[in-house]
Amino acid sequence: MKLIDVAKIADGSLSGSYDVEITGVAGISEAKEGDITFLAGPRWLKELRNTRASAVLVKEFAGDLEKPQVKTANPQYAFARLLSHFYVTPYPCKGVSERAFVAQGASIGADVTVYDFAYIAEGVTIGPGSVIYPGVFVGEGSSLGDRCVIYPNVTIRERVTIGSRVIVHANAVIGSDGFGYVFEGGRHNKIPQVGGVVIGDDVEIGAGVTIDRATTGNTVIGSGTKIDNLVQIGHNVQIGSNAILVAQVGIAGSSRIGDGVILGGQVGIADHAVIEAGTMLGAQSGIMGEVKRGVYSGSPAIPHREWLRSVSLFAKLPELKKKIDELEAKVKKMEGR
Repeated sequence: MKLIDVAKIADGSLSGSYDVEITGVAGISEAKEGDITFLAGPRWLKELRNTRASAVLVKEFAGDLEKPQVKTANPQYAFARLLSHFYVTPYPCKGVSERAFVAQGASIGADVTVYDFAYIAEGVTIGPGSVIYPGVFVGEGSSLGDRCVIYPNVTIRERVTIGSRVIVHANAVIGSDGFGYVFEGGRHNKIPQVGGVVIGDDVEIGAGVTIDRATTGNTVIGSGTKIDNLVQIGHNVQIGSNAILVAQVGIAGSSRIGDGVILGGQVGIADHAVIEAGTMLGAQSGIMGEVKRGVYSGSPAIPHREWLRSVSLFAKLPELKKKIDELEAKVKKMEGR
């Protein structure tokens, strides 16, 4: 593909030769001749000058760079679009396998693929263009929208509602029972979990994620939210739209997470917590109660700047302890005189 055509896909303007042939897309360090790469920021300029890439996506033209450049508002987004164009092939429709079980009362849309050994229960609805990989279980009364991709061995329990263009990676479990018990008679008695799960459009759910059904009502994941691998979401949790949950986040029951919240790896959120929209929580933060919009780190979490100062001080504690011991020894010596 000529660079001029690449610029059209990237919605960009071109500086340099229009006729450069682009055959692939790669990062700065691994790019080879024929690839186009992108400049994430000024600190990568030095590395960019040594790249073998034939062209580069930039936010602003770099006058001293000899390579052809495509100027675009968001180079990383343009890079993602080009990756899709060069490497991602559409899912071909293969129909419903004879070795899959599809209940008579299930509704399967046009151009749906259901692979071997999938199980589609009574009352399930699957929208047009969706792909169900081997070993997937979809329970009674659940529904999937258009163009969903459900990877192998995913379990979608009964009464789960999934929007359109949702991707669920291998071994995720959606709609498992919430962790609810009441102690009576010297034992833990199970509280029936009779609610459901509602997942919006354009959500991506990582491998091994577990999302519990609500006790009553619904556990809700807002549209556009992206969930990394091995995340646990408890019963009746409400997560807004376009949130990011990085690997191993754990959210206890009935918590509310606002729109656009970013949770770093291994963040732990106690039950009934409320996190305001736009909040960012650093990795391994511990959250309880209500959190106003801001950036936080630590466990229990405090504002990020305060946490940085605290960490710096913590590293100096052995030295401070030594000085305190020396001062105490001097004071005792003076008192002895």
